Amino acid sequence: MINKEIIEKKEVDYDTLISSIGTLLEKARKSVYTKVNQILVKTYWRIGKKIVEFNQKKGRARYGSKLFNSLARDLRKRYGKGFSRSNVIYMRLLYLKYQKSQTLSDQLTWSHYVELL
Repeated sequence: MINKEIIEKKEVDYDTLISSIGTLLEKARKSVYTKVNQILVKTYWRIGKKIVEFNQKKGRARYGSKLFNSLARDLRKRYGKGFSRSNVIYMRLLYLKYQKSQTLSDQLTWSHYVELL
């Protein structure tokens, strides 16, 4: 009887260990996801700013499909996915709508901002 109780106690302790490790992993993964998303949104805001500044330097609005098509194609070629024409346009819009980066919320994802824009 005592051996059975000891075995059951060890199993409970082990299950508790597994659960507590799982909790740590879940918290860490959520934290990483949140931080990566914050960096991504701020990076997209900075890209949008660069696009707007480029157009201002040129002294004319090159907002037509030529600039966005070229940017999307060349960025995708160099840096991989995530640079569709529409995404590049949203990056520009993000900067235009939230010109002070401090107004960006760390709680919103890129998808949220796209929806808002």
